[in-house]
Amino acid sequence: MFLRKNNLAKTESIAGKSEGSRQEIWQALKSNRRAMFGLFFICLLIFVAIFADFIAPYGMREQDLSNALQSPNRTHWLGTDDLGRDVLSRLIYGTRVSLTVGGCSVLLALFFGGILGVLSGYFRGWIDTLIMRFCDILLSIPSILLAIAIVSSFGSSLMNMIIAIGLANIPIFARIIRASVMSVKEKQFIEAGTALGANANLLIFKHILPNVMSPVIVQASMGVATAILSAVGLGFIGLGMEASVAEWGTMLNFGRSYIRTHSYLTIYPGMAIVLTILSFNLIGDGIRDAIDPKMRER
Repeated sequence: MFLRKNNLAKTESIAGKSEGSRQEIWQALKSNRRAMFGLFFICLLIFVAIFADFIAPYGMREQDLSNALQSPNRTHWLGTDDLGRDVLSRLIYGTRVSLTVGGCSVLLALFFGGILGVLSGYFRGWIDTLIMRFCDILLSIPSILLAIAIVSSFGSSLMNMIIAIGLANIPIFARIIRASVMSVKEKQFIEAGTALGANANLLIFKHILPNVMSPVIVQASMGVATAILSAVGLGFIGLGMEASVAEWGTMLNFGRSYIRTHSYLTIYPGMAIVLTILSFNLIGDGIRDAIDPKMRER
């Protein structure tokens, strides 16, 4: 009984330290201006994506051939494309598509990669060998080629893009989580839990996973940027969404035909892509620096 009370006291102490550590990380993150800029811009993008139907001045597919290829003006702030569609409205709707693809593909990769990484890092043995060889096979194929193969085989759609990009990122999360689980598993509190009779499910979900989330969060934030860039690449080569759907890569693909005469058709989607990817990378770098105690001391 005394041993259990002592262990409970130690657990509460560790929980208190963990809460304090989270506050220190948040304070360090707030002091990073670049990370705060990235966080602000990402929140703005999320807001725009959710309320695109109310923010966009025109419909995503609304055409006006009499106003085709109009330069930016008071009526159309960012101009119109070759079908008379408002560029600003399509950029706003494209935000929804890009964030959906980026976020969902990373969640897909994190879910399956997390399962594989935990099984591999905790149980080791033949399970570890089998899972890691599977990850090696996926890593040997360039992610963009794998995405092109999947989308070309099953057709261009939002779901197929998410599956294709998510599948390519599964081995990355699996390896990161595997390494973290192997490190945490050697800690004394895990050995103490095992000695007290805790089963694998309790150790994994209550003690191991909460302690391996830091590198996963950093990779996830940067993985969203990579996923968005992959989606843009698929759209640019004509394997993204259908032509009527507003997507940044597709907009670049159609705008390149007019790059000499109407450069705004490529400049504005390009700026949206650059700022979005930059923001996710900035917040990822900020989280990494905030988590690392050595970086916080600088």
